[in-house]
Amino acid sequence: MNFVEELKWRGMIHDMMPGTEEQLKKEMTTAYVGIDPTADSLHIGHLVSVMILRHFQRCGHKPIALIGGATGMIGDPSGKSAERNLLTEETLRHNQACIKAQLSKFLDFDSDAPNAAELVNNYDWMKGFSFLDFAREIGKHITVNYMMAKDSVKRRLNGEARDGLSFTEFTYQLLQGYDFLHLYETKNCKLQMGGSDQWGNITTGTELIRRKNGGDAFALTCPLITKADGGKFGKTESGNVWLDPRYTSPYKFYQFWLNVSDDDAAKYIKIFTFISREEIESLIAEHAAAPHLRLLQKRLAKEVTCMVHSEADYNAAVEASGILFGNAAAETLHKIDEDTLLAVFEGVPQFEVARATVEAGVKAVDLFAEHAAIFASKGEMRKLVQGGGVSVNKEKLTAFDKVITTDDLLNGKYLLVQRGKKNYYLINVK
Repeated sequence: MNFVEELKWRGMIHDMMPGTEEQLKKEMTTAYVGIDPTADSLHIGHLVSVMILRHFQRCGHKPIALIGGATGMIGDPSGKSAERNLLTEETLRHNQACIKAQLSKFLDFDSDAPNAAELVNNYDWMKGFSFLDFAREIGKHITVNYMMAKDSVKRRLNGEARDGLSFTEFTYQLLQGYDFLHLYETKNCKLQMGGSDQWGNITTGTELIRRKNGGDAFALTCPLITKADGGKFGKTESGNVWLDPRYTSPYKFYQFWLNVSDDDAAKYIKIFTFISREEIESLIAEHAAAPHLRLLQKRLAKEVTCMVHSEADYNAAVEASGILFGNAAAETLHKIDEDTLLAVFEGVPQFEVARATVEAGVKAVDLFAEHAAIFASKGEMRKLVQGGGVSVNKEKLTAFDKVITTDDLLNGKYLLVQRGKKNYYLINVK
């Protein structure tokens, strides 16, 4: 496989330094991507860079994932409006271990292949580097004029941020440039890849290598992913979409991809899956013929959920979706875990009822009309039950005075009440 050609048809190249493709054709090449370690999980904003590293390894080259322990402590002015918080070394190491575990799902770190992936942390070579040594050995090679010409610096100086640009942030491109130099000298790394907002920082590295070593180094960036409506990719009302199920459940993760627009699905399926060009073109044509079936979104959601989580998590997410949006049976409801249940019914009206009320046994009509205000009156509930319009835990309620006990609770604490076709209520028994 030709790495550059693969990325081009997938729409994953924004800028590429002349000579990059020739270098990749010439020999197995080592390249790196930098990852910010300020959290102990990656989010889907990181996923583009990770996919690029995976494509790189699949094409026979050697990928390095660089955890920016040092640079992550000071902040990058590219597209940011505030400096970052300082991390302790303990937090940094914890985050690094968690990120490596996530990356291991995408990259081969453990084989003895010559292109096995590596994980490095720039804190390891920066922590003992004194300011005087850095100024003498690195700072003299790059002029202030060169650094000031970078778009990311100019934007900040021209008032993008209220407080201007701190010296700490100004030095960021030099620190990132030194990372490239260090990896060039110690690991023969000749290519740095990243988002298009990193072009200035990456080319500072290639310039530093040229001026200090007289060597050739290369740069390749991918477009920043956007949504068709102009909104920010990867953000929801509740924040980032994380790869770690502790922060974003597999169900919510699956739903994110399932709910993207048609235009975005056609773009994302090229970027976030490894489906072949022929199959993707066929899927896009099928989708265009019957867009209401949402074939692109369903396939995209399946591929990404299986890749990031597992096939079992994907199947559970599909089943859980059927509870709210389809005709899932009661047994499906009883199988899903508490986190998924709460994710599925996030936003539906919820009521709290004392456990003692249910432990003693309570008539459904009393529970749903008095203890939880699902029905305005007992008479209203009786009428709807008689018409077959009330379900408890996805089973039709045939008697309004049926006694509800703790045996009926989902996960030992919840009751799902459905009124009519679309109105759901969740009772939390505490």
